Amino acid sequence: MSRMFQPDPELTHRLTRRGMLGVAAGATAAALLGAAATPAGAATDAATGTTGHGRGRPVLPPGRLGIQLYSLRDKVSTLGFGPVFAELEKYGYDEVEFAGYTQGSAGPITLAQLRRLARDHGLNPIGSHVGYYSDDPNAYTFAQNLTQVLDDAQALGLKHIGTASGPFRYGSTVDAWKRAAEEFNTYGAAAKARGMKFYQHNHSEEFSFATDNPKVRLYDVLLRETDPDLVFLEMDIFWAYSGQFRFSQRPDGSPAPFEPLNYVLRQPHRYPLFHVKDGVSDPSNTYGYRMTDVGDGDIDYQKFISAVTRLKGERLAHHWQAEHDQPTESFTFARRSSAHLHSLREKC
Repeated sequence: MSRMFQPDPELTHRLTRRGMLGVAAGATAAALLGAAATPAGAATDAATGTTGHGRGRPVLPPGRLGIQLYSLRDKVSTLGFGPVFAELEKYGYDEVEFAGYTQGSAGPITLAQLRRLARDHGLNPIGSHVGYYSDDPNAYTFAQNLTQVLDDAQALGLKHIGTASGPFRYGSTVDAWKRAAEEFNTYGAAAKARGMKFYQHNHSEEFSFATDNPKVRLYDVLLRETDPDLVFLEMDIFWAYSGQFRFSQRPDGSPAPFEPLNYVLRQPHRYPLFHVKDGVSDPSNTYGYRMTDVGDGDIDYQKFISAVTRLKGERLAHHWQAEHDQPTESFTFARRSSAHLHSLREKC
């Protein structure tokens, strides 16, 4: 779950020295961790693309692998952005998504310096999470300080600016979500005027049902009531499957099955960003899964990413951000996740 420190809260993968370093680092880490901890199908031959997943083209499109920096907040706070970006460059990442612009960084940093640091390490700042609203009129949120939020996003050269806050500001009724959708449309219009896309990142609760009409899924209200040219979605795939686990029945017990991937396939243009987060299925867990490093869980990312990128005109239209809320060791998570995702191949 991507949170903020401010209020509220693709291997053709360039086979340059940078790319080779990234894969080599991932393979070395897997060897050190032992066979039991090696992600299924980890890359074995970067030059030929031979992997445990077949010999087709890479599932991950070129230049589209990012990471949500919330996953590395411990390293940012102790080492600073520069050393973190240097590691991500070695691991083969192309992009970064921010969760605040300081994250307790070791030493002060300006937005211009942050943008230059990312560029110097071959990383494209693709988006950022900002809070939706706050009771504090001075809070750094869309509702309270939209102009400043957009000014900062422009200064960083972001193409996407969004929130990980659910549209629950006014409650969980259909009308409450319509009201939130109107505000999202406003933020989307303001972002579009500056050449950016406004987006909302889901957790599992967005797939719950309206309290005043339990036949209506709230996520469907959000999709229906927001302008598709103004409001976009960043599907957190882990939380979407958690939502499937939790909300495939209505409150009265009647079946209400859904498949997260189908939301994307029906409207792929609305999903420019994804969070690639993995989980081990655990029905005893409230959320249905235990979060784990990408490649160690039960979410079929070969299937999911391939289904999206094989759509006509969609291969380069999406950005895939690795994430883990509480990684055991954040650099290890980042390295192994990149190695696994770069190892995935299309089925021939």
